[in-house]
Amino acid sequence: MPAASTSSRMSYSRALGARGSVAGSATSAMKVTAIIVVLLLAAVNVAALLPAADIVQPYLPEVSLALAVLALAVLLLQLRDRAAAPSPAVEPARPSLQPTRATQADAEIVAFLAMLQEKGRLVDFLMDDINAYNDSQVGAAARVVHAGCSGVLKEHFRIQSVRTEQEGTTITVPTGYSASEYRLVGRIAGQAPFSGVLVHRGWRTNVVQLPKLLAAADGELPTIAPAEVELK
Repeated sequence: MPAASTSSRMSYSRALGARGSVAGSATSAMKVTAIIVVLLLAAVNVAALLPAADIVQPYLPEVSLALAVLALAVLLLQLRDRAAAPSPAVEPARPSLQPTRATQADAEIVAFLAMLQEKGRLVDFLMDDINAYNDSQVGAAARVVHAGCSGVLKEHFRIQSVRTEQEGTTITVPTGYSASEYRLVGRIAGQAPFSGVLVHRGWRTNVVQLPKLLAAADGELPTIAPAEVELK
């Protein structure tokens, strides 16, 4: 830390300490004053009971009143100083920020995405700005992506169509159909079975053969594609 900053901080600390000392001295002085006033008030009252107090008897009420007012003033000053004393700042509780650790499912998803990138350059294709290329260049790249990603899907999934009819034909959606296998569009009225035109055959799988991975010990997700460096 620079010497100037250290010196400023020390001066600030000394100033705070001096201010606290002055405040403490003032508080102690008021306490002593209050005690003296109370003792004097008690002495005046005792003196009024003595036989020899006839000489000062006319002045005792005024003296008692003055001492009572002085005692009240000291009490009010003490109350004011207590109210003005700053209460210690309470630091608000800060939420503990815990880093998110990768689960096994997260790791397997990233690993599958890495396979699509390795075989079909899917991430390269999706993350690139294709507006800079013409249609023939995009089409050529799409063939590479299609061939590679299609191979990954066929290797790790057994994908089948939900309906085997040709798209555009009229089909019947049976009673008790699965909402996950059918998406009804258009005007829907009444109860199944429904009759409509097949817009998309849908896809489903009954086999998943993805490699089982465990999240890294440090909680990091696997890399989708490593940076490639050609050494010369």
